[in-house]
Amino acid sequence: MDAVAAGREEAPVLDYPIPASSALEPPAEWDRLRQSCPVARVRLPSGDEASLLTRYDDVKQVLADPRFRRRLDAPEAARVSTNESGGVFNGEMAAALPEETHQQWRRMVGKWFTAKRMTALRPAIEAMADRLIDDMVAAGPTADLKSALGFPLPVWVICDMLGVSEHDREKFAYWSNTLLSLTRFTQAEIDAAQAEFAAYMSNHIAATRENPGDDLISQLIADADAEGQIMPDLALLSTAQGLLVAGHETTSNMIGKMVAMLLADRSRWEQLLADRSLVRTAVEETLRLDANPGFGIPRFISEDTEIGGVAVPQHTTVVCSMGAANRDENTFDSAGEMDLTRTPNAHLAFGAGSHSCLGQSLARTELQAVLDVLLRRLPNLELAVPVEELKRVDGLIVGGLDELPVRW
Repeated sequence: MDAVAAGREEAPVLDYPIPASSALEPPAEWDRLRQSCPVARVRLPSGDEASLLTRYDDVKQVLADPRFRRRLDAPEAARVSTNESGGVFNGEMAAALPEETHQQWRRMVGKWFTAKRMTALRPAIEAMADRLIDDMVAAGPTADLKSALGFPLPVWVICDMLGVSEHDREKFAYWSNTLLSLTRFTQAEIDAAQAEFAAYMSNHIAATRENPGDDLISQLIADADAEGQIMPDLALLSTAQGLLVAGHETTSNMIGKMVAMLLADRSRWEQLLADRSLVRTAVEETLRLDANPGFGIPRFISEDTEIGGVAVPQHTTVVCSMGAANRDENTFDSAGEMDLTRTPNAHLAFGAGSHSCLGQSLARTELQAVLDVLLRRLPNLELAVPVEELKRVDGLIVGGLDELPVRW
């Protein structure tokens, strides 16, 4: 065993997720780990041990390496939590599909999430943002931006995309929180939510097969039919769950974090007001600098390998911290500082490799649309509480703020 690997073995085991002192700042440990402990031993909420990666190159390597598998149901794999989080990390619905069907599913879904299609959606997203801001202003002059805008907008987008009623958004929000639980819900609650969601979507899929519309589910069914195949309900359920969990919850939380980061230093907001062409690069920079992105991406390796010069034995579960990697000084100049003009900006907020987030173009479109509308409608927007009083969401796989009090 080399010296680096030996150092890794002797390093203390850190509890993970690593706590941070404030809502918008990263854990102080990130810098130390990147510099001196690139493969750190951590204890997950389940009590099992894993290895944490915090360097950009190491995270990108693992996410692009097919030997590091997504499924965490191997007997030797570390459990993320004592509860199974609705199979979110295991991807149990998609993992149950034959590989050929899974690739067909991913290709078809990817055709829907093109930048061109997302650009076409933007006027409707901006119109909904305008309506939500109308309601918020009417009830003003202060509001919780998360509940008034950050939560309902992505839910509306996802419900519209799946062809389900937006009146069911409270159900979708509960299912989303439950399926993303680390410690907040019991296994019985998670299992019940999984079953309720599957039953709801199974009924919706059956109805869509009978009466197709212009939604994503209808399009996937039609694309499979055109190729002389049948898109399995399991694949459609996996698509719906992925959209619900990744497309709603993460974007909802990112809207709040993005606005909080831009308002925490008023000069950032003023810079955008002076030059609205910076909205696109500003969104990318807030994605990169997000200090509270959530758990990260776990992977399992079944053979001996090496990461960043450190020997990693077979049957190791590694956790890729994109938040820490996105602050790597070896990749980004002045990595800890927000630069709204930064370009290029090859952050890892949406992962990397063949399993990078399919919905990233949708998330970018929503974030850019929300920021554009807020700058236009509420140029005097500011935090209604000191930034130090903002609180993180606890107990979920995704990171976010409990609320974002603002005034205008």
